[in-house]
Amino acid sequence: MRKFEERFFKVLMILATIIILGSLFMILVAVVKRGLPAMSWDMVTKIPSGGFYLGKEGGLLNAIVGSLYLVLGSTVLGLIIAIPVVIYINVYLPKKSFLADITRLSADVLFGIPSIVYGAFGFSLMVYFGLKTSLFGGIIAVALLITPILIRSMDEVARLVPKDLKDAALSLGATRYEIIRVVLKQISPGITTAILLSIGRAIGDAASVLFTAGYTDSIPTSLSQPVATLPLAIFFQLSSPIQEVQDRAYAAALILTLIVLALSLAARFYSSKFSKNKI
Repeated sequence: MRKFEERFFKVLMILATIIILGSLFMILVAVVKRGLPAMSWDMVTKIPSGGFYLGKEGGLLNAIVGSLYLVLGSTVLGLIIAIPVVIYINVYLPKKSFLADITRLSADVLFGIPSIVYGAFGFSLMVYFGLKTSLFGGIIAVALLITPILIRSMDEVARLVPKDLKDAALSLGATRYEIIRVVLKQISPGITTAILLSIGRAIGDAASVLFTAGYTDSIPTSLSQPVATLPLAIFFQLSSPIQEVQDRAYAAALILTLIVLALSLAARFYSSKFSKNKI
């Protein structure tokens, strides 16, 4: 009976692995098959001509630059919020603290909320304050989306820092600020991995920016202007009746897929490379 159960679950795991790898393979084949023929130098160096829905010429420079603006702003804002939270619950609070447990539970709940909810919440805030769809609105919505990821990713690493290390620093007369520096050095692999994972989530999300960032054929020059992103470029252009515009959507999907894959591989690389620095 035990051998039967072992074989059954082993087969089940193999099937699950095959399904996951097969799904990834089919997605990559579909994206590369339609997107690679549409790729060109103009596709990554020019903005759309004649409108993103009907224009046949131009490229995706507006969406590429817009995605970078959005990801950079939201990641910086998310780190400004996440790092102090992680430091507070791991340095200032005792190991078994009700406030720390509630903070971690809240981050877990926020992590599981669908991104469209963050978009709707951000849109409600913008309506309340009389703001229009803009780069600033998209940064706020995406920052809300990735902050729980940053908190939980860094917190899991910070919890592995031995208490003896903090006690040793205190016994040598170190201040709280100096202890924070020691902890930050120890969790630097977690911070790097959390940033890469958050960027991968932020750059590939469309729901949170659908109502907050807007869309435009141009590159924004201020936070108050709407911004295009690669996911929204796929969403809008794929619904166009013009074949050339649809091909541009698949080119955007190919670019986005390559970016996400690169970020995922980089996250695994840095996590394994710096794990030897942990105590």
